[in-house]
Amino acid sequence: MTDICPECGSSRIIHNIDRAEAVCGDCGLVVTEQIYDTGPDWRTFENDQESRARGGPPQTFTIHDKGLSTTIDWRNRDVQGRDITPLSRSQIYRMRKWQKRISISDAASRNLAFAMSELNRLTSHLRLPKNVKETTAVLYRRAVKEKLIRGRSIESIVSACLYATCRQCKIPRTLDEIAEHCVIDKKEIGRSYRYIMRELGIKLLPTSPSEYIPRFSSVLKLSPKVQTRAMEILEEAIQLGLTSGKGPMGAAAAALYIASIQENERRTQRDVSEAAKVTEVTVRNRYKEFQERLNLEIEI
Repeated sequence: MTDICPECGSSRIIHNIDRAEAVCGDCGLVVTEQIYDTGPDWRTFENDQESRARGGPPQTFTIHDKGLSTTIDWRNRDVQGRDITPLSRSQIYRMRKWQKRISISDAASRNLAFAMSELNRLTSHLRLPKNVKETTAVLYRRAVKEKLIRGRSIESIVSACLYATCRQCKIPRTLDEIAEHCVIDKKEIGRSYRYIMRELGIKLLPTSPSEYIPRFSSVLKLSPKVQTRAMEILEEAIQLGLTSGKGPMGAAAAALYIASIQENERRTQRDVSEAAKVTEVTVRNRYKEFQERLNLEIEI
C-alpha cells in the first residue's frame, strides 16, 4: 500500500475502512481499493472487545493429546457465569465423564496421561521452568516411540528424562533432589537414565560447577558480588584442572564459601554444605585444595 498519491504527489492519504479504499485528500484520486481487513472476523458490542482471544491455547507436548481435544470445564456454570439447573448439571456430568473416557481410550493415551501428570507434579515440586517441562515431554514421547519403556516403570522413565533435560537446559538438578520427590529409588532413576541415553544416542557433557552457583547463592542469600567472585574462582580452578574428577556441587560450594569470606559475607561450612547438599568434609577438602593451588588469601 502506497502512502504517496501518484497523480499529484501528495502524502495526505485518507484510508476509508468502510469502503476499503485509500483516497488522496488533495485531488480525490482512489489510490488503493479493495483493502483486505486483517483484523478479527468476530463482532461484539461489549467493552472487553480487545481482550477477546481469536483462538484457543497453543499446542503443547505436556498434555497427552497435545491440548487439541475439547475439554468440558469442571465448573457447573453456563456461558454467562450463572449456575446451571440440576437437570443440566447431571447431563453435563455424564458428558464430562464420557469425554474423559473417549480422550483416554487406548493404552498409549493412558500411558501418556499418567506420565504427563507425573511430570507436572515433579516440575512443580522442583520449581522448573516451562521449557524444561516441554523438552522433557518431547524426550519421553521419543522414548515411547522407540519402545524403551516396556518393562520399566513410568515414574523412573519420567524422572530419568527430567534429569537429562535439566542437564541439557543448564538448570542442573541432582538425582537426590529428583528422587526426593519421587517414589522411585535413586539407583533405579540412574539406571533408566543411562539406558535411555544409550539407546537414543544422546551424549551430554559433564555438569559444570558454575551452573550451581546462582541457585546456591540464592539459598544462602548472598549478594551478586559474592556470586561473581565465586565464578572467578571456579574459572581459575577449571583452568588448572582442579575440578576434574570431583563432584561439581562440592566445587561450587567451596568456591562460594571462599567468596563469602573474601567479600565479608561469611557463611559457615555447615550452611554452605546444607545449601549444596554435600558433607562438610567435602566442602573443607575442596576449600583447602583451592586455597593452596590458587594461592588465595583468606582470613579465618
